[in-house]
Amino acid sequence: MRTIDLNNWNRKQHFEHFIKLKDPYFAVTVPLNVTKAYKFSKENKISFFATYLHACMQAINEVDNFKYRILDDFIVEYKVIHTSPTIMRDDGTFGFSFIDYDKNLNKFIENVEAEKKRIKNSTNLFPPKNGLDCIHCSAMPWLNFSGHKEPVSGVIDSVPKLAFSKATNLGNELIMNVSINVNHALVDGSHVGDFVEKFQYNLNT
Repeated sequence: MRTIDLNNWNRKQHFEHFIKLKDPYFAVTVPLNVTKAYKFSKENKISFFATYLHACMQAINEVDNFKYRILDDFIVEYKVIHTSPTIMRDDGTFGFSFIDYDKNLNKFIENVEAEKKRIKNSTNLFPPKNGLDCIHCSAMPWLNFSGHKEPVSGVIDSVPKLAFSKATNLGNELIMNVSINVNHALVDGSHVGDFVEKFQYNLNT
């Protein structure tokens, strides 16, 4: 983790403007083509969720602004960003997870399965390991949504939040809408565009 020198940051004025707003967050929902990722997961008998989540986390870790956080009035950049998706239990409740990112897909899948097991054998909402070095995300495979709003705590939040919709067929392609919610003090539209481009590339490869 490194501290960003605000006085020498080219986004200093942008940060100081947006951080003072009552609602400094913005969100977009974009369609991503998951045809190849879905086919890959089925052919290799692995989780489709883990497959596209890994592609997502690869992209997150390739865009600096998605790794920035506000910590004790400082802006810091984490070296590696992990993921904290909600995971459902059989009784209809869910738990927050903390899954360590790994560049190796098989290792990442092991980490996902370990967290699934922990949550399904627990009634705790929060994971034993937690921190700002993650993204918060939710899979909503029941809904083909075209818009999405995240809850707001009232406390300045710098952790990006994503939601993944139901994947639906559009012609010969499988499309999944992804909601991306970020703090504009740290992330601009160009950074979101960069992330989406990298996410789609990872899904295709």
